[in-house]
Amino acid sequence: MQLKNKLMISVDNLAVEFGGTALFSEVSFTINENDKIALMGKNGAGKSTMMKIIAGEQRATRGHVRFPKDAIIAYLPQHLLTEDKCTVFEEASKAFAHVYEMRDEMEALNKALETRTDYDSDEYMQIIQKVSDLGEKYYALEDVNYDAEVEKALGGLGFKREDFRRMTSEFSGGYRMRIELAKILLQKPDLILLDEPTNHIDIESVIWLEDFLLNKANAVMVISHDKAFIDNITNRTIEVTMGRIYDYKANYSHYLQLREDRRAHQIKAYQEQQKFIADNMAFIERFKGTYSKTNQVNSREKMLEKLEIIEVDDIDTSALKLRFPPAQRSGDYPVTVKDLSKSYGEHVVFKDANMSISRGEKVSFVGRNGEGKSTMIKAIMGEIDVEGTCNLGHNVKVGYFAQNQASLLDENLTIFQTVDEVAFGDIRTQIKNILGQFMFKGDDIDKKVSVLSGGEKTRLAMVKLLLEPVNLLILDEPTNHLDLKSKDVLKEALLNFDGTLILVSHDRDFLKGLSQKVFEFKDHRVIEHFETIDDFLVRNRIENLKEIDLKK
Repeated sequence: MQLKNKLMISVDNLAVEFGGTALFSEVSFTINENDKIALMGKNGAGKSTMMKIIAGEQRATRGHVRFPKDAIIAYLPQHLLTEDKCTVFEEASKAFAHVYEMRDEMEALNKALETRTDYDSDEYMQIIQKVSDLGEKYYALEDVNYDAEVEKALGGLGFKREDFRRMTSEFSGGYRMRIELAKILLQKPDLILLDEPTNHIDIESVIWLEDFLLNKANAVMVISHDKAFIDNITNRTIEVTMGRIYDYKANYSHYLQLREDRRAHQIKAYQEQQKFIADNMAFIERFKGTYSKTNQVNSREKMLEKLEIIEVDDIDTSALKLRFPPAQRSGDYPVTVKDLSKSYGEHVVFKDANMSISRGEKVSFVGRNGEGKSTMIKAIMGEIDVEGTCNLGHNVKVGYFAQNQASLLDENLTIFQTVDEVAFGDIRTQIKNILGQFMFKGDDIDKKVSVLSGGEKTRLAMVKLLLEPVNLLILDEPTNHLDLKSKDVLKEALLNFDGTLILVSHDRDFLKGLSQKVFEFKDHRVIEHFETIDDFLVRNRIENLKEIDLKK
């Protein structure tokens, strides 16, 4: 539904306070019809809180959010579970519940009219009027094949046709997140609010989502640490920092340049103001008590009291470089896979797969979710039974980051103790700095692992891995829950890692430049490509959605 008004939503003087401390205050902006907004800012700045307030999920301490009463606002939070009492198709079809309710109500009213004979009564006329009003709304709707729309959305988000009739309870949290996303997209809202939508979907589904948001959605506001995703879909960036906002008519990469320019101007203005203050303070000190200068001294003192001090935005410019500690040299071929097959019942994951990974190679596993990438990693790690052979080479020391790595931490230890037990040598003097790079600061480091959120545990598991001496790194979706800065720290460490790397990730910007060979998991096969991940993505035209649609 398109709104006639160009102005969709007005956020007026919004303020949120916790225990007398302001998270942000006097925040005002508008969201217009075709705005595609990236809501940016460091963790704890208030991005998710602001999005919840716009969605109506949370109340502000002060201020208002105003929008037309017929506006449809859809919100996808970071963590949710759909109901488990229906099929995938039935759950997604709930997006059209209001249409089905109108249709059913009209049918019920028409049936009631068939049996009534009190044609002149007020009640009969009321039913006639209600049928007329409902019919006007119902038949004004677009002539849509709702089942086809549901199928298209689910297919785009990685569901196969045979999945449609399966119960939602059979799917992982990530896939249930996709069902909720499908429901949101099918409603064709006036504003879509997305908090980290790409954390649980593969590269092809991310590209499908990008195309939908760019070409079919109205207004969008998104919080994401996926740089390529936000760069591709946004035309505006709202940064939440130091309790206020800055609004840029630019995508993320351009916003970074503009932010640097803004900070440079702030620093210059701050320095000039400090000089101005110092000059006046020197004058006051010099002529204090001099009768002929009394008025001038008093005037300057009053002026300095009223002076509003220029603030420079707080940007962390520390440049910690993390390197994996040196490990013993492995054999020539750390991983060798021969004629490997894996099935679950009648479901074949892959068949007769072969691969050999040389010492020092950095390789990527790519393919749609469910094609066997994580299964192959479990086979390499010896966690599952398989047909065929899968061997680790001589003297291989494995560092493994699984998608469930967070659950393997010792919950009785503190954050500091968790890292301290694996840190050796000089790196121990930098533990606090390293934890700070991954958003554990101040008293946080004394928290027990048991009280951490899922995202915090994931980040801590990553820090722990970065400090262990290994010569084969296997990372399965390592960037979920990492902010852009933490991802940069990790990527820099991986680029300098002189061991062997196997990487599974849907984050295109993170993958860029990280691997020289690609293993593609597709149609129960594992296909080896002797090219970089960048070349693979270009050659497969994976950024062209039409190509992906044809491949389905």
